[in-house]
Amino acid sequence: MNKKTLAIAASLFVTGNALAADVINHKSPYCGCCTEWTKHMQDAGFTVEEKLHEDMNPIKQKLGVTPELASCHTAEINGYVFEGHIPADDIKAFLDNPPRNAKGLAVPGMPMGSPGMEYGDKKDEYVVYAYNEKGQVFSYRHYQGNQ
Repeated sequence: MNKKTLAIAASLFVTGNALAADVINHKSPYCGCCTEWTKHMQDAGFTVEEKLHEDMNPIKQKLGVTPELASCHTAEINGYVFEGHIPADDIKAFLDNPPRNAKGLAVPGMPMGSPGMEYGDKKDEYVVYAYNEKGQVFSYRHYQGNQ
């Protein structure tokens, strides 16, 4: 392999790794839908480490997730917090261009049809919210349901 080919291959390797952000997904050891969300993120190119907790409340409090935004799992990526069943494409878009002063994204509750919550063709309408340190919340993406 010549030096030019090697340099191109090395740059592609570095670029690919830079795009695949490391995810820490805090979850209960008993929650299957959280594991399904981890698989969704891995399928989208993320490297995910699951950290199991018997009680998620201290994690949510530490990371600033309010009860209104809470879901079953809480992920950390590049200093941001991602709560619940957020589609990987929304997380990628957020990481590419974070809203000013945003702390992260959240999908409150566990809407049917969101990543990790698939059940047949049933899909609930839901909103992905962005939020900041001051507790301000705004709609980031909206998904139509089919019910």
